[in-house]
Amino acid sequence: MTDAISAERALSSAKWYSDWLAPHRIMLALTPIVLAVAIVTTLRWEWLPQYQGRLIYGVAITLALLVSSCAAGFLIAILLGLTQVVGPKPLGFAARVFCDVIRGTPLLLQIWLLYYGVGSILANNPDFRHGHPEFFYYLRQAWLYAFCSLTVSFAAYEGEVMRGAFIGVPRGELEAARAFGMTPLTMFRRIWLPRAIHRALPTLSGDVIGQLKATPLVATITVTDIYGVIVKVRQDTFLTYEPLFFLTFIYLVLTGALVLIFRYFEKQIPVRT
Repeated sequence: MTDAISAERALSSAKWYSDWLAPHRIMLALTPIVLAVAIVTTLRWEWLPQYQGRLIYGVAITLALLVSSCAAGFLIAILLGLTQVVGPKPLGFAARVFCDVIRGTPLLLQIWLLYYGVGSILANNPDFRHGHPEFFYYLRQAWLYAFCSLTVSFAAYEGEVMRGAFIGVPRGELEAARAFGMTPLTMFRRIWLPRAIHRALPTLSGDVIGQLKATPLVATITVTDIYGVIVKVRQDTFLTYEPLFFLTFIYLVLTGALVLIFRYFEKQIPVRT
C-alpha cells in the first residue's frame, strides 16, 4: 500500500515537472522577466530619488482612500443588503433603487457631481461660508468628496452582494439559532452576518481590488494620490514610459498584497455547507 502511494506521488511529481518544463510554459515565464530586466536597465530612473517623498505620500493617500472608503462602504452595504431582505418594503425599494442608480452611472460622473455640484453650491453660498466657517473649511477639501464618492460607489455594489449573501445563508441555521433561544440581534451577530460575509468574501476581494483601480479618478478633482504624483512627474521630467511603468509596478504590488490578505482570511474561516 505504501509503495503504491509513493509511486503515485512520484508519477504526480514527474507530471508536474513535465508540465511546467514544457517549452511554451518556459517562454511564458521568461517573457515578463526579460521585459522587467529590460525596463530596469535601459530606461531612465534618475528621477526616483527626487520624487521619493511625493511617491510615498501618494501611496499613503491611495491606501487611506481605499481602506476608509471600503470600510465605510461595507458597513453601509450591510444595511442596504439587510434592508432589501427583511426591511419594510418602502425601505427595501429605496435601497434597491439606490444600488441600481449608483451602479448604473460612472464613478467619474459621481465624483464630478459631488465636487463640482454640491461643492460649488456650498462654496458659492455666502450665508453658509460666513455663517459656518468651521464646516466650510472641510467642505471645500477635495478629499472629502473623493471619499464620499468612493464610499457610495462601493456601498452600492457591495449592497447587492450582501443581499445575495444574506439570502444564501441556509434557513436551517437560522431556525436552529431561534430554537436555541437566541434573540434576533444575537442571531444576526453570531450566525447570519458571519455566514453572509463568508459567502461574500471571494466577491468582496475582487471588488476591493476594483476599488483600488478606481482611486486614480480622484486625481481629476485635485486629490494627489499616487496617480496624481505620477502625472506631476511626467509633467516635470517630460518622461512618458518610466513613470507609467513605475505606477504599474506599484499597483501590481498593492493588488498582490490585497490578494494575499483576502486569501489569508478565507483560509481562517472554516468551510461549512
